[in-house]
Amino acid sequence: MSDLVYIILAVLLVVILIILGIYNKIIRAKNRVKNSKANIEIYLKKRFDLIPNLVETVKGYSKHESGTLEKIVDLRNNYNSQKNMSLNEASEINNTLTKYLAVVEAYPELKANDEFMNLQQELARIENELERARTNYNYSVTRYNTLIESVPNNIIASIFAFKKAEWFETDEESKENVKVEV
Repeated sequence: MSDLVYIILAVLLVVILIILGIYNKIIRAKNRVKNSKANIEIYLKKRFDLIPNLVETVKGYSKHESGTLEKIVDLRNNYNSQKNMSLNEASEINNTLTKYLAVVEAYPELKANDEFMNLQQELARIENELERARTNYNYSVTRYNTLIESVPNNIIASIFAFKKAEWFETDEESKENVKVEV
């Protein structure tokens, strides 16, 4: 064979290796996004596993708020029954839980209960972990989206049909101040 054939084969091999490298880099970034989303779901599940304990404690102090408590239990059951909850659905449940916790703040005698305080502290810890998981998710989405939109990665991303990942965002309703009516 001539030198020209070897040169063409070498160039072709280099191009294939570059394509494989870019493809694998995109796959790693996509998997980080999936992992980050799974972490959010883990913390949401942890939080909703605490809710029955909160509900039982609150029931002893606030019988007239049973409608609110039942709504929270329904939300938890709904969350547990869904395998792949969208970020919007998770955000909606998060907003409802936030409103519920604001109602609980209106009961000073409940806040003095040791069991409730322990549960509240655990819930606050999980909320902090959940916030870090959301931040990490959005960071992973940024890295992934930037990767698939950058040249020459965008060419490989379009060939293999990689799509942009969606951000974790809160809706306008959750940004408003919570009104507590007792």
